[in-house]
Amino acid sequence: MADSIQTVNSIILVRHGRTGFNAQHRLQGQIEQPLDKDGLWQVTQTARALNTLYVEHAHEVPKQLVVSSDLNRALDTAHQFADPLNLEVHTDPAFRERSYGDWEGMSRDEIQSKWPEDFKLWQSLDGGELKHHAEPLEDVGKRGASALQRWATSAGADTNLFIFAHGTLIETLLHTVLGIHSIPPCTSLVGMRNAHWARLTPLHFYNGDGEHLKWRLSEYNRGPAIASTGDWHDITPLKATI
Repeated sequence: MADSIQTVNSIILVRHGRTGFNAQHRLQGQIEQPLDKDGLWQVTQTARALNTLYVEHAHEVPKQLVVSSDLNRALDTAHQFADPLNLEVHTDPAFRERSYGDWEGMSRDEIQSKWPEDFKLWQSLDGGELKHHAEPLEDVGKRGASALQRWATSAGADTNLFIFAHGTLIETLLHTVLGIHSIPPCTSLVGMRNAHWARLTPLHFYNGDGEHLKWRLSEYNRGPAIASTGDWHDITPLKATI
């Protein structure tokens, strides 16, 4: 019999806290932006919730593996969770946010004013941003899914994998690994809120070809309890997350 497919117990994908660009509806893409005051507070709340749910109450899963995009807003979010637990934060540029090309740093109003037709095509998910050197969504999903698979198979079932990344990266990655074939991609899931997370669990099954692995979405857009109150000042994504 072939060797069994080894994977982590579960994968928790966490979006970074709020930044000033988020609050201004500016496209960050791969531009470095720090967490703002509200974002720093958000990631503190989220780190506590993740620790309570998936570390303190997960006695049968004693290990944690933490990986982050190498962009600072994701790294700072990861360290807020990892540092109190004395966990190393590994970085992987494959988890960077989508590149928005020439539009990075611009607000929606600025884009609409300068390129109204392309803005309209972007908002209707018809690819107007691609005329300005934005990374295709299919490519974002593929690089994220490939990195997820690599990290998920680098540790055993006694480990939970925490990936700290970005809204569009997480959404397109999930479309890819779940086999959601919406056209265009990234249209079957609502936008991920700041400092919220999704959780994947593995399903191992067998047929005549041997063992196969599928990932199941067990939680999506989950946050700490306080995120359901008016104290949580994030920007709920519209048609395009940043």
